[in-house]
Amino acid sequence: MPSHRNPYPALIVAALVPAVALGGLWQFANNQKPDAADVVVTQPTDTSLPPPSTVPALPVLATPLLSVRRAPSVLARQVSEDAFRAALEPFADDINDTSCFAVSIDGAPVVVVNESVPLRPASNVKLITASVALEVLGPEFTYTSTIIGVLLGGVVQGNLYFVGGGDPVLNSLWWQGPNKNYPPFNRTSIEALADSIKAAGVTSITGSIVGDASRYDGELYPPSWASDVRFTDGGPVSALLVNDSRESDTVASSDPVVGAATILNALLVERGITVGTPPVAGVAPAGAPTIASIESLPLPAILAEMLTTSDNSTAEMVLKEIGLASKNSGTRVAGLEVLTSTLQAWNIPTEGMNIVDGSGLSDDDRLTCATLLAILQHGSLSDAVGQGLAVGGATGSTLYDSFTAGQPLSGVIRAKTGTLKNLGDGTTPDGKPGAKALSGYVPVVGGGVIEFSLLLNGQTISDPAQYQPIWRDMAEIFADYPSGPTAADLGPR
Repeated sequence: MPSHRNPYPALIVAALVPAVALGGLWQFANNQKPDAADVVVTQPTDTSLPPPSTVPALPVLATPLLSVRRAPSVLARQVSEDAFRAALEPFADDINDTSCFAVSIDGAPVVVVNESVPLRPASNVKLITASVALEVLGPEFTYTSTIIGVLLGGVVQGNLYFVGGGDPVLNSLWWQGPNKNYPPFNRTSIEALADSIKAAGVTSITGSIVGDASRYDGELYPPSWASDVRFTDGGPVSALLVNDSRESDTVASSDPVVGAATILNALLVERGITVGTPPVAGVAPAGAPTIASIESLPLPAILAEMLTTSDNSTAEMVLKEIGLASKNSGTRVAGLEVLTSTLQAWNIPTEGMNIVDGSGLSDDDRLTCATLLAILQHGSLSDAVGQGLAVGGATGSTLYDSFTAGQPLSGVIRAKTGTLKNLGDGTTPDGKPGAKALSGYVPVVGGGVIEFSLLLNGQTISDPAQYQPIWRDMAEIFADYPSGPTAADLGPR
């Protein structure tokens, strides 16, 4: 980035011009005071008060009463924000027409570039999914997986039904997630569910364990997902899902419902419970009694799991739960309708927005920096979304290899990443551009927060050699705010 002259002297001079004018007004008012001969002094009659000579004299400040120095915090912030804007301008000038950048401080805009251009947001879509989920489902919401059947004398007569409640983090203790760099950390233990079935007195099942995923529809993958990202990066999407449809480290199930029932079957056999016939998929009969159940952690923990590890399956399941809660329809389409209507109710700019999934894994998704910045401004660093974001340099998060120890904003920045490796250099048949996104918060020393969104689209932009220098330049500027004179420096004299 090009060097610049120190902006502080000019900024301070500009700020002090009104101070001089105000000081003149004060001096005029001071000259209008009455003559000493016109002043009548009345001595106090309360003998409990100390004589005038013993009252300590107040310090006399030379600063005029109406000087801007009488509001040093406001002046210091204005000087720092002006310097911040000046530092960001050359960075913003390097943002080309295939990318966008938008920054605010406590909701007040600082710099925007191409903020209304629709771009590939990749996993930054999860910011919208999480924010709307927090609004629609509420922070106390939990998922419940239920075991249903007729239990008589320790024997389940017929089938035992494993009814999925849409819990996206129901998994085995051995499951480390599809990406070993950031394994799941907020789990719902299926081993604990098996233990509760045993504790309920079940000794045998005459029929099968039947997986029931009827809470949501049967769409396992958004239709716009490319074949090379299905299963490996996200999905299948089902109301009953265990270990992202993995039965072991080496065995994957093509049917997530049967796969979940198979895992529970094995756990029950390990606990000495016999099962009559192999696992299948089906629907639990209405009114059948509940034998056991297990609840997930509250929604903030689910959102933290989704945002910190960028879990695509979780995002899609949360989207369907949003649709079920608002429209009584556990579908992707219903969830997307709720996302759009909620943003409109919040007065979030949606021009150019095209969202076709809850995770951002689709190449058809489009968002603007204006939309993402407004989402961040509507929320806050302290809410479940802000606190659920990955922390720069933190092990186990999508930012584990960025903003690492010793770099600016390490351990400070909270943000959502996004990556599409389309390799628009022509090495793929469609030649589509890739995406590298970063949007989130930077807490400010002394109070306040920087909100920002940076969407980079272009050829090979997902290459760390391309985007990491851009992120570092931005981080250095953010880390320097606030700078310049403090409120103490600019206070009355």
